[in-house]
This record gives sequence, C-alpha cells and structure tokens, in this order.
Amino acid sequence: MSDLLIRKAAPGDLPAILAMLAEDTIPADRETDPADPRYRAAFDAIAADPNQLLVAAEIDGRVVGTLQLSFLPGLSFRGAWRGQIEAVRIASDLRGRRYGEQLIAWAVARCRDRDCFLVQLTSSNARTDAHRFYARLGWTQSHTGFKLKLKEPR
Repeated sequence: MSDLLIRKAAPGDLPAILAMLAEDTIPADRETDPADPRYRAAFDAIAADPNQLLVAAEIDGRVVGTLQLSFLPGLSFRGAWRGQIEAVRIASDLRGRRYGEQLIAWAVARCRDRDCFLVQLTSSNARTDAHRFYARLGWTQSHTGFKLKLKEPR
C-alpha cells in the first residue's frame, strides 16, 4: 500500500475534490458543473477561515481523498471546542484499502492538537456502509440530526 499524504487542499486540487463529491449518489446530482465559480468562491472562503480546513489526501501525486474539518466554539462543556468532520470521500477505485481510516485518524489528531473536547460528524441515514465504517473505528451513534432546507443552491 502506498503512503497517503494528507495536506491542506490547494486550488489546483479542486477538480479532483469535486470529482469525488460528484461520485456520490446521496443525494443524486448534487455536484454538477466543476466550472461553476461558486465552488472556487467556497474554496476561497474555507481557505481564509482559520477554523476551517479542507484537506486533500494524495498517493503518488493523485488526489484520492478529501474531507472538511471545522473547529466550532461552544458554551456547552465549559466553553469547549468541537471538531466537525464533513464531506469525507475516498476515490471509488481505492475504497476498502484503509485510506478512509487514515484520513479520519488524521482529522481526529488535528482535533486533539486544537484541544477539542470531542469530534463529531454526520452521515446520511442511507449510508449504512459508512455507519459500519465509523462504528469499526470506535465512533458511537449518539444523536438524531435534522435539516431544514431553506432554498435551492443558486
């Protein structure tokens, strides 16, 4: 197994990251046009925020994984910070090789480095394979989440 290099994403990684997001079928057709300037605007906003980190995982120069890590302040637990992991993806042709495990372990370590009280993530109810993956890594299903869609993306 080749070494997985995990690093802060660069603008040039955006096409590969968007391609992995587009592979996702839950929900279908979420990512459509990689040339849409809103993706670059979102990338720039994430890169400018010290409490956001978009990462690229690469093997031999190929971006094969990604996730977004957010650091959230809160008043609960005496003002403790939390890490929030979102948009975890490994290229479909490389799943099952423990790269996702390495990517999650890396994110958890960054949360420890930032002295977070806990790290959390959400996963669609339809992602039963992902749920088994997280459980195997020691995560517990502890909450029920809700979403309220306010509008369609522009």
